[in-house]
Parts: sequence; C-alpha cells; structure tokens
Amino acid sequence: MTKHIIWDWNGTLFHDVDAVVGATNEVFRPYALPELTADGLRAVYTRPIWLAYERLLGRPLNEGEWQLLDDGFHEHYFRLSDACGLAADALLTLTSWTGTQSLCSMAPHSHLVPKVDSFGITTHFTRIDGLIGLTGGEKAAHMAAHIEAVGVDAGEVLVIGDSVDDGLAAKHVGARAVLYTGGMTSRAELEATGLPVVDTLAQALDHA
Repeated sequence: MTKHIIWDWNGTLFHDVDAVVGATNEVFRPYALPELTADGLRAVYTRPIWLAYERLLGRPLNEGEWQLLDDGFHEHYFRLSDACGLAADALLTLTSWTGTQSLCSMAPHSHLVPKVDSFGITTHFTRIDGLIGLTGGEKAAHMAAHIEAVGVDAGEVLVIGDSVDDGLAAKHVGARAVLYTGGMTSRAELEATGLPVVDTLAQALDHA
C-alpha cells in the first residue's frame, strides 16, 4: 500500500521540455550540429547527461568540456524555463492525493526551491530536495538520502518520474515506480524498464 509519493520535478510536475530542447540547442550551437527537436533529443537522452552529450557529438567529451557544457546549458535553461508551467494535471493530482508526498529532483536546489514556490505548491510537500553541487549524474544516491531524510518506509513509497533513471533510483531504495511520458525519455525506452508507463499524472495515481 502506498502511503507516500516521491515526485520528480523536471519533465514530471514541471513541463519544461521546450526549455530543455532550447537550451541544448543553444549550448551545442558552436558545434554546428543540426538543430534538435524534442523527439531528436529523446533519441539520445540518458543519465548521466554527459553520455547523452557524447551521443550527440559522436565522441567522448574532452577534459573540462562537460563542465562548460553543463554550465552553459543551465544558463540558457534558467532563462527559457521562465516561460514553462506545470504539467496540465499537476495541481489537480497533487491536491487529490490524501497521503504524504515529497519532491526529489536532480535540479540545483537553489533554483528548485524558489521555482516550486513560485507555483504556490510548496505546502503539498513534506520535503523538497534538489542537488547541491555537481548536476547531471544518476539519481540513486540522491533518492536514498531523500528517503532517509523524509523518514518513510521505502516499501510504502511510489516514485513518479519521467526517466529510466527515476525507475532505477526507486529500485535502488526498494520503492515502486511509475514512469510518465511527459519528459525527455521516449515511451519505448520507458516501457523497456518493465515498469508501468502513463501519459498523465492522474493515471500515475491509479498505481498508488
């Protein structure tokens, strides 16, 4: 039985696909790559993010190149994401859940907290955790720390996210997961995990 939901932010509650694609195109413009569409980026997207960048370039990143690309991405992303909003049914889904819920994101914590607050939804969460330090890695260790801080039994947790990495993080801590198609991962790749895949956040609650 699910007593607690752990939400992902980017691509799940926060519908930021346009900002992710736009920022990726901006940061790779000096490389003269063809402009990416959302589906084009989904075709290479993975975590850790630097592997997706190596797929785009067709070669390993040079020393120091990842940090430059990541810094550039976030600079453009923060600007472009100001035009993005919550997923269509995010607010309804958050308010309809009667258990507890928290937010565990791979976004920088200093940016995440005020962004969540700007939508007036902070009070729905018992805890909000973004990353402090380097971004772009895998979520498993971050999820484990989040669950320990929240103080919930992983066996009573449902993780709702938009990436394969969300599913792997849930498995790592012993929680269940539902994967949502609103982010940067293709439906085929999500389904390949064997986890439930949904097209709306409201449908994700059916698995709670």
